[in-house]
Amino acid sequence: MAALGGTESPGVVAAPGSHISPLLTAETPQALERGRGGRRSRRSVPAALSPAVSVVFPGAVSRESCCRFACELLKHVLHQRHQLPLPYEQLAYFCRRATQDGDVIKKPPSVGLASKKCQQVLVELEGVFQHLEVMFSLTLVPRVLILLGGNAVSPKELYELNLEGICVGSAEKSLKTTSCVRKLFHSLFIADVFSELKALPITGTVVMLQGHRNCGVEWFWPKLNYKVPTRGRKLTINLSCDGDIDISASAPRIMTSAWEDYIWFQAPVTLKGFHE
Repeated sequence: MAALGGTESPGVVAAPGSHISPLLTAETPQALERGRGGRRSRRSVPAALSPAVSVVFPGAVSRESCCRFACELLKHVLHQRHQLPLPYEQLAYFCRRATQDGDVIKKPPSVGLASKKCQQVLVELEGVFQHLEVMFSLTLVPRVLILLGGNAVSPKELYELNLEGICVGSAEKSLKTTSCVRKLFHSLFIADVFSELKALPITGTVVMLQGHRNCGVEWFWPKLNYKVPTRGRKLTINLSCDGDIDISASAPRIMTSAWEDYIWFQAPVTLKGFHE
């Protein structure tokens, strides 16, 4: 059973019997502003900028599902943070339809320019999704980062998908991907982590993820000395597995020392959003 351990130390293995409610674990802003006696507490303020959502799956999860989590979260963040004018699937549908109708209906230059931007973003996103699939097939991926604004070292917003608590199993004996994706986004909906955020202007998005240093991936850039930024707004999504897990159907457990061979990789493209 490959349990991708705790958040602080990659070598810590999540306890199989632990129960974590899929709720937003950060305190409310009102609580954070008040210390003892009604005074403002500076120490608790960073927690308001770093909320966390925990989701527990009732069984093992396949690598394909883990990859789907990363791809769907990227789509969701880009739309929720106003980098895409529509949800990804709708955008892809309308863009394909516009391309098919382009030879029949003459459109204003502004519409044609928007269509070109849309096509470029979709092509870049499809490329990222395809290379993520390759990466997840080559190595366990304990963490994924989606960095908005600024750069990889100092982003304005950071979204972390923590897969260290996932028990990776074979596709045949793992939970269905669709049900897991549904549970993940139900938890995000209940936590309501995007509603109170101010609109973000069009900016660049960088994708980073951890993998084994010798996994053989070619497209992603290795970043040996990269450290996760501590400034800016951060949302952490912690995924783990619980329940009756068939150990024989899961991948072998990774030894603590092996986590030292996992490094950060960066996608070589910066995804640029657009408005209609």
